[in-house]
Amino acid sequence: MKKRLTFGKAAGVVLVTLFAILCVLPLLYMVAVSFTDSESLYIGLKDLRFDFSNFEYAITKRNFGLALKNSVITVIGSCLLVDIVSAMAAYGFEKKPVPGKETLFQGYLATMMIPGQVILIPMFMMINKAHLTNTFAALILPMVGAFGIFLMRQFMVAVSNDLLEAAEIDGCGELRRFVTIVLPLVQPALITLTIFTFNATWNNFLWPLIINTRSEMATLPVTMSTLSSNSTTNYGMVMAGATLTFLFPFVLYIFLQKQFVEGIALGGVKG
Repeated sequence: MKKRLTFGKAAGVVLVTLFAILCVLPLLYMVAVSFTDSESLYIGLKDLRFDFSNFEYAITKRNFGLALKNSVITVIGSCLLVDIVSAMAAYGFEKKPVPGKETLFQGYLATMMIPGQVILIPMFMMINKAHLTNTFAALILPMVGAFGIFLMRQFMVAVSNDLLEAAEIDGCGELRRFVTIVLPLVQPALITLTIFTFNATWNNFLWPLIINTRSEMATLPVTMSTLSSNSTTNYGMVMAGATLTFLFPFVLYIFLQKQFVEGIALGGVKG
């Protein structure tokens, strides 16, 4: 038996469709402007050229290809490091009998209240003293923070202590228990944390701008900032750079949209 489409459902479909169109329009306009050679953001159909000169110039003359490689390496390294460190730290805080761990954990969480701009200078001095400036390590290491450990610990609570004790009785070592039992059970949390880390790292502008002084280590957001000047701005060029910056996470989302949606939903429920 077919369900009748009520007025409320029809109105809901219309509203959702209009909202989706409003969300997509800025992206379509960005792509349209990227095919122009305009010093104004207001363009008409006569301004569209539909050639790829802006993209070719950005890739060949502005090193967008190198910047893309740097961003991808930084994102992959950050996601791996944050997942590993956060999972191990959360496992220790939740499952190991460490004296004073609750006080230590609460103090660690308090660092989330400190704005990132406040610690930029101390972080720069530490990285500089370690001779890590203009390296991928300088871009990756600061991404580890209290949020990842907090998120992973929320999921670690659901891991059964009896299961871990049974595995220990059977002769399963600490590392094996962590890798073969704990990590598979908290896989949704790892996916969630990877998504958050990916977004934060990919869009990070201020820290890569400060810590890297060589152009060959620039990431996409930093390279994007070089497309505009104080005198005149070719918005077609700027939008071409924005399109290239947007393209990689968009393609990744198309292939992993199910994991993205589930990860965000789980992060909202558990966090």
